[in-house]
Amino acid sequence: MNTLWSIRMRASREEKKQNTRIKSRAFNFQISTSNIQLHEVHISGTEGLYGDTEIQGTVTKFIERALNHSRGIPDKIVVTLEQVRVMPVEIQALPVITVRNTRPLTGRKTAGRLLNSMGISDIAVKKAFTSIEKGTGRGAAVLTARNGRRGDPDHKRGIRASRLGITPKAIKILSSRLSRHGINTETVKEALILASKVASCRDVIAEVCVSDDPDYTTGYVASKSFGYIRIPHLKKKGSRTGGRVFFIRHVNMCKRVIEYLEKTPVIVTGISPCLGTVSQDEILNNPAR
Repeated sequence: MNTLWSIRMRASREEKKQNTRIKSRAFNFQISTSNIQLHEVHISGTEGLYGDTEIQGTVTKFIERALNHSRGIPDKIVVTLEQVRVMPVEIQALPVITVRNTRPLTGRKTAGRLLNSMGISDIAVKKAFTSIEKGTGRGAAVLTARNGRRGDPDHKRGIRASRLGITPKAIKILSSRLSRHGINTETVKEALILASKVASCRDVIAEVCVSDDPDYTTGYVASKSFGYIRIPHLKKKGSRTGGRVFFIRHVNMCKRVIEYLEKTPVIVTGISPCLGTVSQDEILNNPAR
């Protein structure tokens, strides 16, 4: 059997950002100072689990992707190859559903209603979208379902679902099923694989994600109970706002969540149905249990 490798790529670019800080204010007059700082802008990222014979082709494909992204040309591309020394956990991909939606406002309400039905409180939903609007950091924020308390230790970094992949047989089946609904894209497949790993974590109740790609406006809500629910037009086209949030029951679960999502290799070996486009009521009345 070939050695299995985790291959990960992240492309970024440094951009100048002006920070203005008010020093004093009196009699309607204010003095402020400005300074220019460099900050890292995410351009592209992807990863997967691959055998020995796939390394060269995969690395080439990842670099080409980084250099030809709609967000621009990066000035830094990091490709990491790490040998997987334990057998990956085998999981089933979540069912894929698209909910009817045409506007960000109704999309946000739909996401909130879906999350509420999974046991996520209104305050936690509100804090999740506030976090996404501000940028959750380089990874995902982790919030408690009841009060939206943040559990990940480093808020600038967040946590990342990593060391994940899909078998060649499963990707062929997935591509075929997605093609029937006109959504057989790398974006959808990669998001589904990631969401399926997150949902397979016993301590995660649900996930909500909005892409930071200005050309991609479809977000999603995902969970073991309802599947991977795509929400078109969850943000305005051209917006660079994006991020993801994982919901858990208690803060003390966060350590286990980080260990599983960041360190445990997981591979998708089975594909669930792709159910097309439905209303939110159809989803709520027919969970994927």
